[in-house]
Amino acid sequence: MIIELILFLPLISCVALIIFKKITFSRILVLVNAFALLFYSLSLYLAFINNSKITSLLGQYFKIDALNILFLLILSIVFMAVSIYSCGYVKSINMHNKKATYYSVGLLLFIFTMLGTVLSSNIALSWVFLEGTTLTSAYLIYFEKTKQSLEATWKYVFICSIGISLGFVGIILLALSTHNSSSMFFIDLYSHYSNFNTLWMNLGFVFFIIGIGTKAGLAPVHSWLPDAHSEAPSPVSALLSGMLLNTALLLVLRYYHILNLADCASYGRLLFLIMGILSIFVTAVYVFTIKNYKRMLAYSSVENMGIISIGLALGKTGVYAALIHLIFHSFAKSSFFMTSGNIYVKFKTKRIDKVSDMITCDPPTGWLWILTFIVISGIPPSPLFISEFLIIKELLADKHYIILVLFILLLTIIMYGIARCVINMTFGKRPNSDHFDYIEQTKLPWTMYAPQFVLLAILAFSGIYLCPFLIEMIKTAAQLI
Repeated sequence: MIIELILFLPLISCVALIIFKKITFSRILVLVNAFALLFYSLSLYLAFINNSKITSLLGQYFKIDALNILFLLILSIVFMAVSIYSCGYVKSINMHNKKATYYSVGLLLFIFTMLGTVLSSNIALSWVFLEGTTLTSAYLIYFEKTKQSLEATWKYVFICSIGISLGFVGIILLALSTHNSSSMFFIDLYSHYSNFNTLWMNLGFVFFIIGIGTKAGLAPVHSWLPDAHSEAPSPVSALLSGMLLNTALLLVLRYYHILNLADCASYGRLLFLIMGILSIFVTAVYVFTIKNYKRMLAYSSVENMGIISIGLALGKTGVYAALIHLIFHSFAKSSFFMTSGNIYVKFKTKRIDKVSDMITCDPPTGWLWILTFIVISGIPPSPLFISEFLIIKELLADKHYIILVLFILLLTIIMYGIARCVINMTFGKRPNSDHFDYIEQTKLPWTMYAPQFVLLAILAFSGIYLCPFLIEMIKTAAQLI
């Protein structure tokens, strides 16, 4: 199997979209890309576990391993859900041919850059592709062309570009630490770690986790995230939260593995712990002041990246829990953001206080909103309950009692803050208004409901029964962290 086939299909599709500017064609081609990516990702996974031959046209630059195949499968599932949802979303907001074409081109270019970051086996090339995600997603964030979306886009590009630059400094310091004994391919970095200067390597990781952590949505370098996620179209927000944050984190994990091999993991764990606690703390502080429901979901993403970071800081069982949380948060948050798109199309507002009685106005959206909240909060049968329970168990085992109390307290505050908004929006009393009667009569296409219900079904099933192959996949991936 050839890795580059899934990498370059989005680029070829973009050329076709620019030539044939038809809305139906663009929707079909995005769906074809999504199905092809999911099918080929599953094929690569089967080939990998069966030790079948996987080749690359570009030599060592793209490789499949136990860690990136996991991220590739998450990306393919989230993109499939988003592409199906986008069919109805494009129709419901009455996009014309030209705008729908540019939306589809932007979506496919964004997928291309994320695929490049995930599949790259060279830290410098991964950095280039990650910078590419900034450029390709910037257009999508500005897609509505409002004053707020312009401000969010400039903030996103400016802050993330600084972060990416700091990450590049980290790569330079890592290169200095090698004393020219290794190339910048991950396989060589993992093989020659014993020759590295640990001072330069550790210093490089500080720059790297702060810089690339900016794209991963970790506090205190998260400030672009609430604006970008709230102003982007909802399918794009689902990709930003469901996969872009993971893609950036993957790059941090690649560097962290070198520290782990060189017996410097305690240094990296401390940084993960600090940024994880800060991420949850920031969300707890702001959750009661948020008036925009998409902004609320964005801060929830910061919180969950913080939970993942704390899991990584604990090592052993914590890393296993972090990967479980990463997988299922991607599905849950994608569902949450897509459902927020239903609310926006129906109510024409992002203000929490302007939305009420969803359960009557649009029962499927109301149920999706409340059920996804239950999952994202880690309430059984949510699989996020498993990951959070394992993290709490590990904190107890390591006798981190202060961190444990802080962790539980902050999560409880956040859960209450989000629950207050979600319940009012779903079951709150509607005002006597003709506008609400109009909302009730407005019908959305089935494609704006189906992806979320499928994702929720996967989440509920996984919360009850974690498949053995998934457990084995996570355990194998954890060995590369």
